[in-house]
Amino acid sequence: MRLRLIVVGLVTLLATSGLKAADQPRLFEAQLDNGLQIVVKQDQRAPVVVHQMWYRVGANYEPQGLTGVSHMLEHMMFKGTETMEPGAFSRRVSQMGGRENAFTSSNFTAYFQIVGKQHLAEVMQMESDRMANLKLTEAQFQPERDVVIQERLWAVEDRPSSKLFEQFKATAYLSSPERNPVIGWMADIKNYQLADLQDWYDRWYAPNNATLVVVGDVDPHEVVELAKQTYGQYPARDIIQPRLQPEIKQQGMRRIELKDATPVPSIILGFHVPSLVSADSADEVYALSVLASVLDGDSGRLTQEMVREQQIASSIGTFYRANGRLGSQFFFSAQPQAGVDIEQLEAELIKQIERIKTEPMSQQALNRVLAQAEAQYVYNQDSVQAQAMSIGMMVSVGLPADTMETWVDNLRQVTPAQLQAVAKKYLHTDNMTVGILRPSGETNRRPTAKPDFGGRSH
Repeated sequence: MRLRLIVVGLVTLLATSGLKAADQPRLFEAQLDNGLQIVVKQDQRAPVVVHQMWYRVGANYEPQGLTGVSHMLEHMMFKGTETMEPGAFSRRVSQMGGRENAFTSSNFTAYFQIVGKQHLAEVMQMESDRMANLKLTEAQFQPERDVVIQERLWAVEDRPSSKLFEQFKATAYLSSPERNPVIGWMADIKNYQLADLQDWYDRWYAPNNATLVVVGDVDPHEVVELAKQTYGQYPARDIIQPRLQPEIKQQGMRRIELKDATPVPSIILGFHVPSLVSADSADEVYALSVLASVLDGDSGRLTQEMVREQQIASSIGTFYRANGRLGSQFFFSAQPQAGVDIEQLEAELIKQIERIKTEPMSQQALNRVLAQAEAQYVYNQDSVQAQAMSIGMMVSVGLPADTMETWVDNLRQVTPAQLQAVAKKYLHTDNMTVGILRPSGETNRRPTAKPDFGGRSH
């Protein structure tokens, strides 16, 4: 799954879900003797269940020279085990009438199936099998690496905005592995060896480095018993965490410019900010989340002023991920109106950021954000997949499984003064990275075709 889609999904869930409802099903948590963490949420509105297996490994666990190896291994997890032929897993889920897929992010790698509840035991058996018995062969590896190479061409190399974001991160982070692209640098992908994948699988795919999340029409105690019979048969292993590589303190503006085949320029501004994992005070995270929502969207302050009134930008938005394992960035992105140069847009955007520090947001704007969050939470409760995603994303970075249960309640405590305080503390030029995409003049490049992902959507 492409990085951009993952990031958007994270923000959507974190920015909009978490209202605590009186009739909300309780989370059931357990842990097997081999260390496997289990979280179950009962939702009996339909006879379906989502089964997800989350591994605590992703792009920001990877060393230089092996960027993207977590994503490459995700592809290989569909290539068979000692007892299942390549593709047999996917075919069996399809025969059940279910859906399945996987995704990799900076913080985790996850696999899921959505099936009728009568099939839960079988998908647990199959998923546990590939946790321990993956069969990696050169015959499967070589063509799949070509698929990933094509995926990178399709998703990044031929998409200037994606390429800018990738290079922006590598500029904003100098010493932290947060700079690693999820799909990996092209040279690293081409240099993977089969032994790299085997080592990565052996190092991270173990029950004591994983969380099982099940949401749907299930009995939590029965889920635990099934987990004992399947995942419980595999022993815990020593998990050696990578050495800490904290980002060095930023002491001045960083900039990067990219020229590529784009018809219009664009700009990204980013500021180092804390996440729920890294923050000394969670209140700052809630304030940053509200601030991003107040500024973003069609009814947000930036669109109203810079798109509609001043007609400087054709589009503008903000973006903040609250659950980054290694901290986070607060992003602004924009494209200029025709006839407006990118420097003028940058200057006006910085002026708007300074206004945040001196002019308090209205209570009306905060109320709008809270109303949107509550509405989205209700929407998310209609999806067993969305509920499971919320849980998995939290526990996989070390946060409590019920983090989202109080999310909106915490947003309600944010005041206009707190928005100004976080803006003053973090949104200043010495903490800012600027990325600019300019047209190269190239207009007739033929884009790479979308790869064949073997029936899976990316």
